[in-house]
Formats: sequence, C-alpha cells, structure tokens
Amino acid sequence: MSLSFKSLTTALILLVIGGAAGWWGSRFSVYSRSSDEFTTVPVIVQPGSGLVIPKATTGLSENNDRNFIASAVEKVGPAVVRINATRKVANRLPGAFNNPLLRRFFGSEQQIPEERIERGTGSGFILTPDGRVLTNAHVVADTNTVQVTLKDGRSFEGKVVGVDAVTDVAVVKIKANNLPAVKLGNSRNLSPGQWAIAIGNPLGLDNTVTVGIISATDRSSAQVGVPDKRVNFIQTDAAINPGNSGGPLLNAEGEVIGVNTAIRSDAQGLGFAIPIDTAARIANKLFTRGSVDHPFLGIQMVDLTPATKEDVNQETNLNIQQERGVLIVRVIRRSPSHRAGLREGDIIQKIDGKQIRKASEVQERVESSDVGVVLKMEVNRNGKVETFKVTPEAFPVNEG
Repeated sequence: MSLSFKSLTTALILLVIGGAAGWWGSRFSVYSRSSDEFTTVPVIVQPGSGLVIPKATTGLSENNDRNFIASAVEKVGPAVVRINATRKVANRLPGAFNNPLLRRFFGSEQQIPEERIERGTGSGFILTPDGRVLTNAHVVADTNTVQVTLKDGRSFEGKVVGVDAVTDVAVVKIKANNLPAVKLGNSRNLSPGQWAIAIGNPLGLDNTVTVGIISATDRSSAQVGVPDKRVNFIQTDAAINPGNSGGPLLNAEGEVIGVNTAIRSDAQGLGFAIPIDTAARIANKLFTRGSVDHPFLGIQMVDLTPATKEDVNQETNLNIQQERGVLIVRVIRRSPSHRAGLREGDIIQKIDGKQIRKASEVQERVESSDVGVVLKMEVNRNGKVETFKVTPEAFPVNEG
C-alpha cells in the first residue's frame, strides 16, 4: 500500500493544524495498489514529530478518550475486591510486664493485654458469580472470616475456605449470586515486553490501576528472595505496593494472568505475581479439600554454568565435569530422594522422559505431580546415566 499525493497533502495539513495540543485524530485517504482504489483510514497525528499513525496501532478509540487499558479495567474492575482482615496477635512478654514491681518501676499501673488486634487490608478477585474469591495467603492468614467489599460498595462477610502458605494462595467464599467475575488467561506463554495491568487497593487507595510490562518470567523463589515458597514468579514493573496483594495482573485483553503479591518489602520499581495457572490449580484444590499437599523430594539444586561448576568443585569434594544441567548439591537424610538412592553430585537430565535444563523445571515437574506417585528421574552420575524411582511425600510445611 502506498500513499497518494492527496493523502500526503492531507497529512501535512493535519500536522500543522495539530500544533502542540497533543495527539490529534482525523482521517485521510490511502491508495491501495491491490484494489486500485482509495480507502479512508482513521489516524492519530503526533504534533512536532511528523508522525501520522493509524489509530489501530495506538490503542486509542474514535473519541480519543479510551484505550485498551481502560477497556480492560472497565471489564475486570467490578470483580476486584478489597479484603479487610482482623486477627489477634499475642503481645511479646506480657506476663513479665504485668509484674506489679515492673509496672511501678516503669511508672505504669495499667495491665498490658495478652493479645492485641491487628488489622490489614489486601485485594482479591471474584472467580465465579456465586462468590468464590482468590487472594494471597498472607492477606487472610490467621483469621477465619474477613470483610469483602466490592467496587459498587456492597460488603459481605467472607469465610476463609483454605490457605496455602507454600504458594501464598488463599480462597474465600462469600454468600452471594450473580456477582461480576474475571476471565482467566494463560500464564504459560508469557513473554517479557508484553503489557501488564495491575488492579488493587495499595495503601488503602481502592481500585488503583497501574500499568507496565512483563519484565521477566519464571523467576524462582530463591531468586525473588522467598525460598520458603514454591512458585516461579512473573516479574513486572507495574507498581505493586502493600494492599495490592491478592489483586489481579491482567494482559492487554483484560484476562487475569497472575495474582499480584507484595512479597518483597524492599522491592523498588519491580513487583511479582503468582502465575494464574499455578494459582487457579491451588485454588481449585483449596475449594475442594480445604488444603493442599505439595510433593516433596528432599533435594537442593543449582543450575550448572561454567561459574557454578568451578565454585562447586572448589567448595566440595565433587568433581563436576559438565557445565550445563541441574546439579543436586544436597540430599536431605530420610527424604524420598535419599531413600531412592540419589546423591550429591548427580546431574538431573530427565523426569518421566522429559528433558530437564533448569532447576525451575524440576520444581515445576514435581509441583504438577501428586504425592505418592512415582517419578522416574534420569541422572548423570560420574559420566554414567542411571535411572531412579522417587516417590514424593507431602511437603513438610512446619519444618520450613
């Protein structure tokens, strides 16, 4: 397609008229060689830059007052809720400070209560019209009921159905029908650079929208600094602050691709989200059983690189020759892997016949399996390929 003399003249006139008032919308004719005719096309003119851009590439509507972000928020916003949680927290050393002698010494005759009330605010979103709500575990931890407030002002008492601290996912049920609900997307095929839209209640500011891009995917729990979790996080530069926790991360179509979590208090300019595929799977189990058993192997792993290979050989008695793969650096005694015969220095190559290249892939394979179901693990041990059958047990949550 090429521009006719008429269209070029129109474009130049529009550039002059637009001045410095911002993007200016209009139409001009484009000549198509394939159809041998002129077509009227809506455009956006950027003053001072010489750019005449079809509106379809800008996301702006005919009225120049809406874009895909506003459309996504309008679609999902009514299903995003504020969650107010109240919990009792034990005061430290209340018995000692209630000693009459100490109270007189510190000039206080008041009894120090054994417990105090702690209040917190987070976000969540409605999965189904009958009141199933998904949020973060740390938003509703240590409480059985919460207050759930919708964007339209309606408020309901919510029952905490299940909490999974390992993935930081929790589910709440409210008694209502015909509620607005989100549409779940796919978090498996995300790419850095895609749009990311976050909705939540940061710092008590309800229905706040922030936007950015997906900065990275498959950030391991160790990389994020929360080794007690078992999640491969989505990283985004959309602002996520306390109170955003539990709110949805959306793609450009307004589909939920993640659950925002303010899991790093020191994060500056970056945030993290639990992939919706993981969160939805855990949520279904919580609604069904009220709890989740996570398969546990009992190994500590690192991704092999030339640098890690050198470090491991210097710091241990191992003599690793490979520079790629997943190296087992620790096997917990009396764990499933220990009983199956795995050792430090084994390099994991396949699980159930599927190639393994990163430790995060091992975690994903194990997490998607079930407790008690045998996994066939192919490892390279001192240059020889061996296969071991490992039967995962339930993850020992109380042991960290």
